[in-house]
Amino acid sequence: MERRTVRGEIRPETDPETDPETARRQRARTVRRTLAALVACGAVAGGGWTLLASQRQPERPPPAAPAAGALAAVAAGAPASPAGLTALIEDRERLVRDRPRDAGAWAVLGAAYVERGRRTADARNYPKAERALRTSLRLRAAGNGAALDGLTALAVERRDFRAARAWGEEALKREPGRWTAYPPLIDAYTGLGDHKAAERTLDRLLKLHQGPAVKARAAGVYWDRGRREDAAAQLSDAAAAATAPAERAEYLEQAGRIAWERGDREDALRHFDAAVRLDPDQWAARAGQGRALAALGRDVDAVKAYRRALAHRPCPEYALELGELYQALGLGPQARTQYDLLRTRVGQDAAEGVDDELVLGRFEADHGDARSAVLRLRGEWQRQPGTAVADALGWALHRAGQDEEALKFAAAATDAAKGGGVRMALYAYHRGMIERALDLSGPARRHLELALRTNPYFSPLWVPSARKALADLGEPSAEEPPSPSAEEPAPRSPDTPAPPAAEEPSPPSGAGPSRPLT
Repeated sequence: MERRTVRGEIRPETDPETDPETARRQRARTVRRTLAALVACGAVAGGGWTLLASQRQPERPPPAAPAAGALAAVAAGAPASPAGLTALIEDRERLVRDRPRDAGAWAVLGAAYVERGRRTADARNYPKAERALRTSLRLRAAGNGAALDGLTALAVERRDFRAARAWGEEALKREPGRWTAYPPLIDAYTGLGDHKAAERTLDRLLKLHQGPAVKARAAGVYWDRGRREDAAAQLSDAAAAATAPAERAEYLEQAGRIAWERGDREDALRHFDAAVRLDPDQWAARAGQGRALAALGRDVDAVKAYRRALAHRPCPEYALELGELYQALGLGPQARTQYDLLRTRVGQDAAEGVDDELVLGRFEADHGDARSAVLRLRGEWQRQPGTAVADALGWALHRAGQDEEALKFAAAATDAAKGGGVRMALYAYHRGMIERALDLSGPARRHLELALRTNPYFSPLWVPSARKALADLGEPSAEEPPSPSAEEPAPRSPDTPAPPAAEEPSPPSGAGPSRPLT
């Protein structure tokens, strides 16, 4: 038999077909070599696919520091600074130019536009937000809760609460565990006057998340239901837990509004001042400073604060407040300038899809055409029958001489059983004056006293009027009947145009009541 030398050894040649052990070893070696070859090929192929994928979808570059802070805030549903939002918008605009099919980048861009529009009251951000968010949803319909959240928030800022409810409920239907879907839906329910749904949604949210943004949203719901102490406690906790200056400043501003509605001028001003120190771009807090300073008799400082707020955040509401302050000071021309600004801003907002009918109706009821106010606010009531609309429509009806119908809406805005649990001095004042016009002395006295007890400084125009009306009513008599039909439900269908306005005692310089804070 032949021999073969292997590594210096001489071994007998064996036949694999006749030697089972040798055949087994050869088969094992063949399998190992085949597997090794396959793995090597797979690694090469996988590397090739990875390279191709990286060429098609390059990694996102990290955003710059200001943009990164705004990105974290937007993702967490928290307030962000206007400067940070602008940096984030520029960053995402570059990204979607490079990656036009990046649904996530489009969603962030849209949300940043919504938040910047809210912070600056510049409605030109909203059409851009809508285009970005709808693009994101078109690119990725499934699992795109961020785009749905953004569309819900956008509808809230435009005061289209029915659309906000539809988007928000769709977001929860798709991803019920995403806590960021809940806050804008709560706003939608509140705007529609569905307080039970708002409370249910808040309960579900609190089981999912307990961060500062959630505490602040809970405070809003508690305030609307008349739980003022709970609302203040939640905002205090939110401000303490917030880490970003813009976020903490916003919660301090909200706490200042609660203090203001309690009639605590000094505490309100402390909160507003603290918010401005943390975030100089907190223009809502500067408007709050104007309210508190006017209540403290510091009229010059109050006007300066309002003017600074309006220069950077030209809300129609701020123009109305400053105009009424000017009228209370006997400065009619300056007041008319602010009212002209209000009309201009309302027209600009309408062109960008924002519904300002509520503030315009309030303005017309006291400074324009009460019949026009009734028509506007009836339409608003049909679209979104919230508490603020009920109060405004009731007051417009009163100014137009329709006091019996006016009382039904005023009751809806002030009776907790009808959803009007919020304790607003202006709402109580409106109801008291309507009851006084109907010769309901007892209920009128009770609600006028409630207004002055809730916030003795609620309006630079109408506080003197409330005090005079209360003095004219005198002390209650033993024969005074209780309040009659104020508990009837408010109607929900439009009526014929209101008759001409009846005579109404006028405040100084012919002005009307200031708007409620919202």
